Amino acid sequence: MKLLRKLVQLERQVMKSQAGFSLVEILVALTLIGLAGTFVVGKIFDQLLQGQIESVNIQMGSFKKLLGDYRYKCGTYPSTEQGLDALVQKPTAGKECKKYPPDGFIQDGVLPVDPWDEDYLYKSDGKKYEIISIGPDREEGTEDDISSDKTKKKSSSDDE
Repeated sequence: MKLLRKLVQLERQVMKSQAGFSLVEILVALTLIGLAGTFVVGKIFDQLLQGQIESVNIQMGSFKKLLGDYRYKCGTYPSTEQGLDALVQKPTAGKECKKYPPDGFIQDGVLPVDPWDEDYLYKSDGKKYEIISIGPDREEGTEDDISSDKTKKKSSSDDE
């Protein structure tokens, strides 16, 4: 009998010490976790966008060098009509380039696309050129466009 009482008392003590969280405490904790997660995910997406913009700037730098080589060998930059494709295969229209390399100016023969899987836009009068990435919204002429022409304010990354 004494042993049974001791067991019942011990069971009550164990039950009191195992009290759980209230619903309000659980909801507050979930809300805090959600807010923290939103902040972290936002920072990750900001870093991803910055990386993509940096990638565009690097690719435009490569195009600048290749277009310089093209101008050196051909006398002018490719026209707007010839486009960046003139770096991959010899243009058939417009001014003829007699010193065009047999394998083109891009070794693998594939014109790169921007980080959003869109083709770069190219404009040129033969003396100067502009390369444009239409940016993450994939619409031409919007404020997130990124231009090789540094005098034009096209990219929000230029503000930083």
